[in-house]
Amino acid sequence: MTAQVEVLDTTLRDGAQGEGISFSVQDKLELTRALDELGIALIEAGNPGSNPKDLEFFRRARELPLENARLCAFGATRKKGLPCGEDPQLKSLLDADTETVVIFGKSWDLHVTEILRTSLKENLDMIAETVAFLKAEGRRVIYDAEHFFDGWLGNAEYALASVRAAAESGADTIVLCDTNGGAFPDTVKDGLRAAEETAALAAALSPLEGLGGVVGIHAHNDGGLAAANSIAALQSGARHVQGTLLGFGERCGNTCLAALIPSVELKLGMSCLPQGKLRRLSEISRAVAEIANVALPEEMPYVGSHAFSHKAGMHADGILKLRRSFEHIDPALVGNDRHFLMSEVGGRSAIAERAKKIDPAVTRDHPVIAALAARLKELEAAGWAFDGADGSFELLVRRELGRHKPLFEILAYRVGSEHPTGEAIACSHAWVKVWVDGQDEIAAAEGNGPVNALDGALRRALFRFYPELAKVRLEDFKVRVIDGTAATAAKVRVLIQSTDGQDHWSTVGVSEDIIDASRAALVDSIEYKLIGDIERKFKVYL
Repeated sequence: MTAQVEVLDTTLRDGAQGEGISFSVQDKLELTRALDELGIALIEAGNPGSNPKDLEFFRRARELPLENARLCAFGATRKKGLPCGEDPQLKSLLDADTETVVIFGKSWDLHVTEILRTSLKENLDMIAETVAFLKAEGRRVIYDAEHFFDGWLGNAEYALASVRAAAESGADTIVLCDTNGGAFPDTVKDGLRAAEETAALAAALSPLEGLGGVVGIHAHNDGGLAAANSIAALQSGARHVQGTLLGFGERCGNTCLAALIPSVELKLGMSCLPQGKLRRLSEISRAVAEIANVALPEEMPYVGSHAFSHKAGMHADGILKLRRSFEHIDPALVGNDRHFLMSEVGGRSAIAERAKKIDPAVTRDHPVIAALAARLKELEAAGWAFDGADGSFELLVRRELGRHKPLFEILAYRVGSEHPTGEAIACSHAWVKVWVDGQDEIAAAEGNGPVNALDGALRRALFRFYPELAKVRLEDFKVRVIDGTAATAAKVRVLIQSTDGQDHWSTVGVSEDIIDASRAALVDSIEYKLIGDIERKFKVYL
């Protein structure tokens, strides 16, 4: 049988502790739905004893029709000197009304004496009594042994005694935590095996839904080894793993589940998600990034836009001949796509592959491919870069193929900025005159910068002809000085990322005038969107 790995996602709790991350109750509800759609087994949703927002979330979450996931409330062992029944934090855990609770306790004697300021015996009592109390209330208990690996290296006997206390009191799952994130895989393997070999621990942990004796891993990424440490634990017998889908969390973050899950399923042959869910990994990862208001790292393994991008000519040629020659998995397995990046080092095979999207009859030996390669080198020598501007490159291919019909023309435009003195807010304004299918239109707009104003005026002028542009917005705007020796007279390259809420595309413009470079990128962005819509709607190639 395929080994089953129980995945706990703590984006809503540990992830919310990451710098720059803040979730509203509505955000947390949407994240819960997304993680449930992916098939995550357990969602650690927050600490109801720490803030009113988490209490409100647990109240509203009871109405969520979850199909795959179970929510977990998170908290600490009882306070020193306080009986469990009188501890308000434990009461809040019960009030959250989740079937499963996650509690953490101290495994490192240093933390017991210097942070909790209590005795080693009292800490063991706090662990044992808390687990027993929650089990008596009918909860499944996941015990997080905080700082286990640091504790094991410093005082192995006490670290093992702490997890033994939880196991003997009825904990269903024991999770060994690399809380400081500095452990190495060999330490994780040795520490986990020592914990598993503890006779009382092995005897106390009962099988849970086919998982066997459940020992888990919770790793932080301060040494860049969170995923490696999690895999080391799974290879050593752990069958429960914790992390956040996109890896953000306290300090350097947690184990990135979007990178870990495919490795576990496709490389280790273990099952983390329900059948068929892995193909939704890229889609759900982008949705979680959107809710969290962060950019999905382009270089993120498996799900990032760079994960299956090929730029070198020999790489592209190899991929087209034998895909596994330069790809460790088929990108479709995780719902991602292969990209051939266009540059002077890209080679004709890559150019031909991209050109086939516009004209399937194009081959590597087609005359237009040689012309495109020469044109690409010429433009890149002048400062253009197409490896991150798929929209502009597609328009370039259309022009070389004679398949480009401009859908509008800018007859004139003007951009200005005002910088009043005093408390008045500076603003920019623009007007533009366009020509579309024998008609002209003039429009003006204000913006919080000249490019924003020009973008608003251009889309306002075109709206009468192309109302679908109302959905388009700029996601990112980057400016790069191409030759710094020319100082303020240097050419600049403007890269714009756009979206209509479903698709995402990038365009580029180059000029000594930053406004003109922005205009070129904006025009490409709008044309790319309009051409794609027309071809999809009428099922024709323009």
